Amino acid sequence: MEKLKIGPNELLTTNKKLIYARLTGYGQNGSFANMAGHDINYLGLSGLLSLFGRYNEKPIPPINLAADFGGGGLMCAFGIILALYERTKSNVGQVIDASMVEGSAYLGSWLFRSQKMGIWENPRGKNLLDTGSHFYDTYKTKDKLFMSVGAIEPQFYEIFLEKLGLSSDEVPQYKNFEENRRKITEIFKTKTQAEWCAIFDGTDACVTPVLNLKDVMLHIHNKQRQTFTNVGNNLFPNPAPRLSRTPGISLGVQRNPQVGENTVQVLTELKFQPNEIDYLLSNRIAYQSKHISKF
Repeated sequence: MEKLKIGPNELLTTNKKLIYARLTGYGQNGSFANMAGHDINYLGLSGLLSLFGRYNEKPIPPINLAADFGGGGLMCAFGIILALYERTKSNVGQVIDASMVEGSAYLGSWLFRSQKMGIWENPRGKNLLDTGSHFYDTYKTKDKLFMSVGAIEPQFYEIFLEKLGLSSDEVPQYKNFEENRRKITEIFKTKTQAEWCAIFDGTDACVTPVLNLKDVMLHIHNKQRQTFTNVGNNLFPNPAPRLSRTPGISLGVQRNPQVGENTVQVLTELKFQPNEIDYLLSNRIAYQSKHISKF
């Protein structure tokens, strides 16, 4: 942006209230600042990628969700909101240096802070919440689908075992993890996903189906909550969180504007006068589709 003379130093000189967000992989300075990279690289440098995966297997990136969207876009948007709020007090803008490495690391703060709490002291894939335990894992069903199990608390674990026809004497929660996993694996193979849903739905066993993207809209809870919208065979998650007075509307269900369609509207909202707008359009500084001069 500096090469185009529209970097923060140039623009903040013109408008001290400006909030200028810069979202990059490695941040604005440091030895990696000018290097190319992708989500997997940023997640690797953050330390978090080393935690994802099963025991004795290589680290598995959670597609490009964590760094691109979580540590990147979401953290950058959060930074803009923070800067907007601060500006109400100082009346001055600022530059936001959003690094996907740092955003991912900060998003994973709990994973760093909990290292000495007895949760993550084992190798990858051998801890309570990374498939190291039999009560926090996924299981294949008779119809080759999956159920997700997260029965962490003892009272929920008891319900989980009851629905499987087991007892804590047979499958103690904090002993014999691998043996217990083998027992539970064989039990889940005896019924289809729908049959297991009929058993676990409405209970506190912390067991739910692993739905694919084709089936999420068909699930009763998602239908009741209107979690998704289908437009022209395209599935869109509806905006979250939900605001009571001003709920969001997904851009996915709206028509994409044409190039130059809203130029006059935007310039008018920015307090440009009609003659100024006409000058910009007539001299091709700005473009409005189907523009007709008023002067």
